[in-house]
Amino acid sequence: MTTATATLDVKLAEEVRDALASGRPVVALESTIIAHGLPYPDNIQTAKALEDRVRNGGAVPATIAVLDGIAKAGLSTEELDVIAQPAANIAKLSRRDLAFALSQKRHGATTVAATMIIAEAAGIEIFATGGIGGVHRGAETNFDISADLPELARTNVAVICAGPKAILDIGLTMEYLETYGVPVIGYRCDSMPAFYSARSAHPIEMRLDDAEAIARLCWQKWHAGLDGGVLVANPIPPAFDIPYHEMAVVIEDALAKAQDAGISGKALTPFLLAEISNLTHGESLSANKALVENNVSLATEIACHLAELKQARSKP
Repeated sequence: MTTATATLDVKLAEEVRDALASGRPVVALESTIIAHGLPYPDNIQTAKALEDRVRNGGAVPATIAVLDGIAKAGLSTEELDVIAQPAANIAKLSRRDLAFALSQKRHGATTVAATMIIAEAAGIEIFATGGIGGVHRGAETNFDISADLPELARTNVAVICAGPKAILDIGLTMEYLETYGVPVIGYRCDSMPAFYSARSAHPIEMRLDDAEAIARLCWQKWHAGLDGGVLVANPIPPAFDIPYHEMAVVIEDALAKAQDAGISGKALTPFLLAEISNLTHGESLSANKALVENNVSLATEIACHLAELKQARSKP
């Protein structure tokens, strides 16, 4: 079944369609982590584990991707396998790439920005990811700013993450979000998490310590007509925390190697994540999976509370 919107048609999996129709909670999941974020077979195992985690928490998972030019919310096991295969040549889709992939009937894995677009079109308000894109180091000269940030400013989806990816300029990323009116909520934390690290030197002004309070904030924001997303920063679990000062050395080494190799643009983040995994002897890979699982658990709680709140508000 295809749900038509003013801008985008999204094909919903049956369980997603039924959940949305009945007001039950749904959590969007991105597909870039499957195609480009983790190696095979870790990627497919993680994708299935994340969906199971959503279901076990009382919500319905909707992994989002573009397959044969069709935007989909909710993938079958076979479709997840297509996205996960290392030889599948799956495109990495952000906002600018969607029209090309749709018109040329391509396969594509969705980044934070593209996942938000498709989730909003499908009627899904809560989205769990690993880390968001942001302002890259050196942006004052190279103007490298992720499309995730303007998407957060315009699209009515709450994104639960472990902060900006550690390779980014966290301070400038937070300045951008403030300028464009995106609420940044620290979940049980007072500083912006730095992906692999639970803390950074950058304070967060708005802290909430339970999922129900976050759901209330999201409902109030959108009910008041304050368009745009909400960013929920959820620190990596303590057992997997890599101190910020330790990661800073690793990241500088990885950035230097990328510069020497002339790697930039879309290829930069996958290269850096792979290089960081090598430099940390796989510790960062374990941390990556742990933080995504943690974010999915929180997103599921928020989605369940938001669904309850909307049902209560709809009663006469």
